[in-house]
Amino acid sequence: MTSFVQVSTATPAREEAVTLAQGAVKARLAAGSQVIGPVTSVFWHLGEFGEGQEWRLLLTTTTERYPELERYLLDAHPWDNPEVIAVPIAHGAPRCLEWITNSVAAPKD
Repeated sequence: MTSFVQVSTATPAREEAVTLAQGAVKARLAAGSQVIGPVTSVFWHLGEFGEGQEWRLLLTTTTERYPELERYLLDAHPWDNPEVIAVPIAHGAPRCLEWITNSVAAPKD
């Protein structure tokens, strides 16, 4: 059985989050994505305490496609060291999980 994950990251601007989402979905690295924001983030960065607004990006994919999605996000992200994390999807409607699987599969010739 294929396993599924929800991947998240954040960007400083909505347009950057949408661009990342579009690239991931067009490349079939993610079945879909939501851009949420702005959200307020509180964090430690480079030894300093900070707070700011970000745009949260959520993507759904399979565990098999996750390494390529992670690589894409890290390469295309506007920040040098963005948070990119994946959490397992424990349960999902069967048709939704099938949609994820089919969406990230290589196109058939």
